[in-house]
Amino acid sequence: MNSAAEKIDGKNGYNFAFLDENAKKEIRRRILKAISIPGYQVPFGSRELPIARGWGTGGLQITLSIIGKSDILKVIDQGCDDSVNAVNIRRFIKSVTGVEMTTDTERATLVQTRHRIPEKPLTKDQVIIFQVPFPEPLRTVEPSEAETRRMHAEADYSRMWLYLYEDIVKCGEISIGARYPVFVNNRYIMDPSPIPRWDIEKLNNSECLNLFCAGREKRIYAIPPRTSVKPLEFEDFRFRIEDFKGNKCEKCGSANSYLDETIDEAAGTRHYYCSDADYCEKNLNNAVRK
Repeated sequence: MNSAAEKIDGKNGYNFAFLDENAKKEIRRRILKAISIPGYQVPFGSRELPIARGWGTGGLQITLSIIGKSDILKVIDQGCDDSVNAVNIRRFIKSVTGVEMTTDTERATLVQTRHRIPEKPLTKDQVIIFQVPFPEPLRTVEPSEAETRRMHAEADYSRMWLYLYEDIVKCGEISIGARYPVFVNNRYIMDPSPIPRWDIEKLNNSECLNLFCAGREKRIYAIPPRTSVKPLEFEDFRFRIEDFKGNKCEKCGSANSYLDETIDEAAGTRHYYCSDADYCEKNLNNAVRK
């Protein structure tokens, strides 16, 4: 019986990593342009995949275009390796590449993610690929695609600043949770995908390459290593991350990670657990060894 890797490269009717070579070359060229202009949204020809748009086709196309036979892939969904989205994407990539899969953040060379950045800082030898539902950060203030293109070209972000100011007037603070807009390389306002504010600071001067792709919107953008990424803020209303008010993960005891909150309605109690499953598991194992 041949292994999965031996069945690939056309021997079972499809190319390595599913996409044809011309499609992968086109996407890689768009990635290079996105890296050259940090934060700029590069249009590309989004391909059809055997999953529905809105379920990670953008991130999947990036992964399939850059993955090699020696890569080790980790797929997470809001920090979890075992969600339906993560498991199905991982299973599909395994079937069309035969590459090694892992849940260990440190072993992975490629990390495809939906809405989280791992707690463990990624290195220069790793690439993180974000599934993006809405790439345009100005959509909340301007519905026209042509107008948002003009605004980016002219760095005309006055309406975004006004939106933040009105939010402060109404709520007493900037109430944006996920998709907090950021300045990349002091030039473009960028949507960091629906990651929590907790993860925004990990993008600033990160060691790894950050790639973003929206399959439905047909846009690719990137944050190269060691690039300035600053959240939008005012001098008297600073950006702040989520406050867990001294709560700790009930599984591993971590007080330094992003926590998911669950509510036991019957008991009327709240419980907190690490969003990053691999980080939590390693903390627990280290505690047991001690």
